[in-house]
Amino acid sequence: MSDEQKLREHLLYLLDGGGAHVDFETVVADFPIALVNQKIEHVPYTPWQALEHMRIAQVDILEFSRNPAHVSPAWPEGYWPEPDAQADAEAWKKSVAAFRADLEEIKKLVSDSSINLFAPIAHGTGQTILREALLVADHNAYHLGVLSTLKRILQGQA
Repeated sequence: MSDEQKLREHLLYLLDGGGAHVDFETVVADFPIALVNQKIEHVPYTPWQALEHMRIAQVDILEFSRNPAHVSPAWPEGYWPEPDAQADAEAWKKSVAAFRADLEEIKKLVSDSSINLFAPIAHGTGQTILREALLVADHNAYHLGVLSTLKRILQGQA
């Protein structure tokens, strides 16, 4: 197995929440729908808003990576739902499904041996697929930690 293929496998492992990270499926599997709109004092977002932020950021990175015509949302407001936005069970499920689907698309990019992980993205400013995949893994790991913590706190308060 080539070093490049090993790198691809390591990236896929990381994107799936491998190693010292919690994985997406573990966090959302039994997240109580009754808690997705709950706020905690001094935390500016709800669990659903955090999930939506993850989804928005992830799809932005995906589309930037593969679509030269993609326009990113305004920073930072375009990466978060409105502060008072809430989700019902269907909206939560829709966010979860979209996050999963976009993550699978990123993993396809990483898995595609015809894509040079190290080549600058033609329409970028030096970004590579490797860098964007690492960005997704890092951002997701951070916010999955946030979601896990919110879940634990909110379940303790329920």
